[in-house]
Amino acid sequence: MGSYANGSTCANEDPPSAEEMKEPAFPPKPMPLHANGWLNDMKISSPTAVRVNIGNPGAFDPIYRAWTKKYPSAMNAFEKIVAYGKGKKTVLFLDYDGTLSPIVDEPDNAIMSDQMREVVRNAALHLPTAIISGRSCDKVFDFVKLTELYYAGSHGMDIIGPMGKTGSVTDNRSCTNSGAKQDKEVKIFQAASEFIPMIDEVFGLLIEKIRGIDGAKVENNKFCVSVHYRNVNEKDWPIVAQCTDDVLKAYPRLRLSHGRKVLEVRPVIDWNKGKAVEFLLDSLGLADSDNVLPIYIGDDRTDEDAFKVLREDKQGFGILVSSVPKESHAVYSLVDPSEVMDFLKRLVKWKEEEALK
Repeated sequence: MGSYANGSTCANEDPPSAEEMKEPAFPPKPMPLHANGWLNDMKISSPTAVRVNIGNPGAFDPIYRAWTKKYPSAMNAFEKIVAYGKGKKTVLFLDYDGTLSPIVDEPDNAIMSDQMREVVRNAALHLPTAIISGRSCDKVFDFVKLTELYYAGSHGMDIIGPMGKTGSVTDNRSCTNSGAKQDKEVKIFQAASEFIPMIDEVFGLLIEKIRGIDGAKVENNKFCVSVHYRNVNEKDWPIVAQCTDDVLKAYPRLRLSHGRKVLEVRPVIDWNKGKAVEFLLDSLGLADSDNVLPIYIGDDRTDEDAFKVLREDKQGFGILVSSVPKESHAVYSLVDPSEVMDFLKRLVKWKEEEALK
């Protein structure tokens, strides 16, 4: 399970055309690995939230209205999406924080509703469903509590799946039992096992380093360390960036990425959420298939790697969850977790109707 430490100084009728699916020139490339660059990325990846009045489009900010033309609502485009996936094997990939649960001040309080849990369970009964999160597998499982799913924790570096499910990843991969849940799930893949002692060491150093920064938290997600600054006064963000930089100088095999008000310390390996999507599709025997519709729903900057994979492969759709305009590799958008739940309900209903035909 992940552990924490409080900081206590440092609407067209046809599918998108090839031109529409072309990779955009954003999001911006990561800044150089120094505190000033990190501070800039911290601001870019943490836009100020704006409440959107879904029931009254006329109340939308003009900039947001223009943005939704570029990234149409997946609810409004639902018929187009399912028409594209007719007769295909649909595979669903979901982020957790901000997608299945609301973004909250305290990471431990990011609880998904029972209603959302039931919707996700129903989805998993009709199509392969995976949660890909920056949190550890154990932490996400503790929130979700569904054994029907695949879990890719630590940005896809730790993947587990349901045991004995026909057509599951475990049918195609050599796996070992997961100690905590041997009767329910199996380990499938761990991309960075050798880094675990280093991650534990950095976790301890960062706890000491940020001690005294009011509101800062450090989370150990097994294969990565998350430095949360959601509750840190913005004037102290440079201190958070500098403290993280000071620690990472001694660890060239670790790198930094950015999420929504969180800095992610990760191993320098060619692995991310996009690689996890490719791995799971390959393990399910669906890689390079014209008969598959992958759908990835996420809200975070780290989800862009997965959006990019789907866009480049022209194989499925990325759906960005956001109530504020931001550039993305996604094709469609949803406003918040409540819209995600409505979209999943419609997806399940479509699969049920398709099965009856």
